[in-house]
Amino acid sequence: MDWMYTLSGFLVGLIVGITGVGGGSLMTPLLVLLFGVSPATAVGTDLLYASLTKTLGGWVHSRRGTVDWKIVGLLGLGSLPAAVITIALLKYLALDKKTLSGLVTGVLSVALILTAAALLLKGRIKKLAQRKDGTVFELHHRHLPAATIITGALLGIMVTISSVGAGALGMVVLLFLYPRHAPVKLVGTDIAHAVPLTAVAGMGHLALGTVDLVLLGSLLLGSLPGIYIGSHLSARMPETVLRPVLATMLLLIGIRMVFV
Repeated sequence: MDWMYTLSGFLVGLIVGITGVGGGSLMTPLLVLLFGVSPATAVGTDLLYASLTKTLGGWVHSRRGTVDWKIVGLLGLGSLPAAVITIALLKYLALDKKTLSGLVTGVLSVALILTAAALLLKGRIKKLAQRKDGTVFELHHRHLPAATIITGALLGIMVTISSVGAGALGMVVLLFLYPRHAPVKLVGTDIAHAVPLTAVAGMGHLALGTVDLVLLGSLLLGSLPGIYIGSHLSARMPETVLRPVLATMLLLIGIRMVFV
């Protein structure tokens, strides 16, 4: 079975490398639906998997200067405490396996559907920040820090429970909040923020006992070369075709998760 996990890691890594969509959107439901891994263990394992795979991407963007560290800091002010509080709450409630699985599956379903919607509506959401006269609508600079921190907190809760949200969903919100920033800089910022968030949430799940380290190793064995190959193929793949296909797939998976 280990080679199947490695193959799955490779395929997910390949898709992530080509599309840039967070692996949690694909890996977590894949582990639950195809391999029968419990939702909580799938989420916990995927969070550590994401933190390790995104570290390289974050480092590359940092070297290229495509990370706005101020925005990363503001997002982290909301997301990291939210992740710690969410883990502490899960530990305090000491939910039984069935209830915990139900909670994780419910949040995961919503997160997948929202991510699919974000991918489909990404262009339109960006246009919402564009006035008819061509000027850009922005929140007043006094409100931006608070809005960014609140966004981080919501992402922290969602990512900790479902491992989904830090990728496409976070990116779309950043596009709306910071329409003057170059998209590549927002992508780098989103990835850089996801590294500490998934690490903190993943370590929390490790403390809760909802991480399978053997499974984690098998996934990484396949995903790292998959991401490397996918990143080189991305320039040859038209985003206008890939985005709706991926969004439709995530939407169907999200609806399917409702009935798990």
